[in-house]
Amino acid sequence: MKSPGKHKKAAKAPKLHTMKHQITFTFIGLLLLSVLAITLINGIFLEKYYVSRKKEVLLEAKEVLAQIDVDEVVHDDGTEEELPSQIAQSGSRNNLTWVLINSDNTKYICWPENEDQLRNKLFFGYASNLDDDKVKSKILESTDDYVVQQVHDRFVGMDYVECWGVFDNGNYFLIRSPLESIRESAAISNKFYFFVGALIIIASGIVIWLVTGRITKPISELTELSRKMSDLNFEAKYESHAGNEIDVLGDNFNRMSGQLEATISELKSANNKLQKDIADKVKIDEMRKEFLDNVSHELKTPIALVQGYAEGLKEGINDDPESMEFYCDVIMDEASKMNKLVKNLLTLNHLESGRDEIVMERFDLTALIQGVLSTMDIMIQQKEAKIIFEEEKPVYVWADEFKTEEVVTNYVSNALNHLEGEHEIEIKILKEESTVKVTVFNTGTPIPEEDIPKLWNKFFKVDKARTREYGGSGIGLSIVKAIMEGMNQKYGVVNFDNGVEFWFTLDRK
Repeated sequence: MKSPGKHKKAAKAPKLHTMKHQITFTFIGLLLLSVLAITLINGIFLEKYYVSRKKEVLLEAKEVLAQIDVDEVVHDDGTEEELPSQIAQSGSRNNLTWVLINSDNTKYICWPENEDQLRNKLFFGYASNLDDDKVKSKILESTDDYVVQQVHDRFVGMDYVECWGVFDNGNYFLIRSPLESIRESAAISNKFYFFVGALIIIASGIVIWLVTGRITKPISELTELSRKMSDLNFEAKYESHAGNEIDVLGDNFNRMSGQLEATISELKSANNKLQKDIADKVKIDEMRKEFLDNVSHELKTPIALVQGYAEGLKEGINDDPESMEFYCDVIMDEASKMNKLVKNLLTLNHLESGRDEIVMERFDLTALIQGVLSTMDIMIQQKEAKIIFEEEKPVYVWADEFKTEEVVTNYVSNALNHLEGEHEIEIKILKEESTVKVTVFNTGTPIPEEDIPKLWNKFFKVDKARTREYGGSGIGLSIVKAIMEGMNQKYGVVNFDNGVEFWFTLDRK
């Protein structure tokens, strides 16, 4: 059983190598292998190939020498007839030395001249079958008339390929060619191959690196594009131009990206709508319950008062005119409160349902505030309030003028109903870059911080007794919230030590 708290270790992601590196290193490796193979083959097989070729040259030279009779070319007085020029040219061209002697070793011809050592080796060594080199030689081909062998000459310290034997006319011959030249050539060529190969590898590596970079760039771009698509980032598009099937693949990626983005967008929209519908249904059910509870609570008291005082009038509890007038005043006052509550509820319902259309127009905000203060002058005098509004110049804004007036009226009315201390109300229009901020401050007791988020809820009252005293229903700030959100504007409240400030914004442009 696995112990709690322990988790399986995540599998380590395999280390990936880029195609550019793989292709480049593969080609460079093949080039290096080719250079090494050529060097190895050159070192092992070049000498053997050279020996086989020299064997053919020696046999060809043998056929040429077979046409020469030493006794006819060399006279008894020691003079010699001139040999054909092609014999000397063949010897020089093929790096050959040769000697041709008669059967009794009294006359001989050699190339180059004065090759007495080669003459002695032929007659007293090979012809007499006495030389130890014959034992040490490597026979390449042997017949009754000639022998082709690879031998080491201990006197000069060199290896040779030789062909010796006897012709039908009785003349002995020895033709040889040194192997040192081919060994030196092999060593030189190996060094040459090494340096040239290194230069080719470096140059080819650079070219391959650039070419593979161009080839693999579109593939790398597609890899990055697929990674971004897996992260649901559909902004990236394939933009390279490879001029082959990769471009077709890239175009398919782009189309797939667009289709995925559209599909996911539709799914998200449908999901958001579904979540919103579910949330709205829950919210509506809660609001309906809360609304019924609040309306029942708000109407319960005035209805009870109206019913009680109406029954008192009917039963004639007090017959004097003053009492009857008082009863009637109470009934009228409570009926007025119920009427105001119903009107506010209808207004709020229209705003929240979106049936009350916003009409955007340009108007003078300063004149609007002055008009509201003029209308509420009687109420201001009753509260003995000191109004401070210093703005005199026109401030033009874009908004619904009627609804903005209702917001200002609610804020000023709310400030009048909560005046304390110095009984001051200060209204300001603060101009910002593209908006204006209207603030309504009243001196009095700050709102408890825990109640500030609830102020904009329907029927919420900080001081229920005081709200009941001036006939408030707790709907005014909810209407402000609905209006400002309908115009996509901001609103809020700020506490100060000596009072409270409500504010809202409007567009200037």
